[in-house]
Amino acid sequence: MTTEELKNVNVAKSIDARGTACPGPLLEAKKAIGTIGSGDIMEILSADEGTKVDIPKWCKKQDHEYLGTVEENGYYKVYMKKK
Repeated sequence: MTTEELKNVNVAKSIDARGTACPGPLLEAKKAIGTIGSGDIMEILSADEGTKVDIPKWCKKQDHEYLGTVEENGYYKVYMKKK
């Protein structure tokens, strides 16, 4: 998805993990994935650069769909769709 598409996507759940270091954002995402339905989109906010790699790897491993990452002022918004 393009950055513009990601900014306008309908998010079912937003996780603010900006105050945690690796692997905190990934652990928060793993906890939250059970609270959304199949096909729903989750947004993970993180200031940890490792999240840009960790979330896509986890999505591939779990068969979720990584949609993309948007860089904001000092943090990242990572988007994924639950399988």
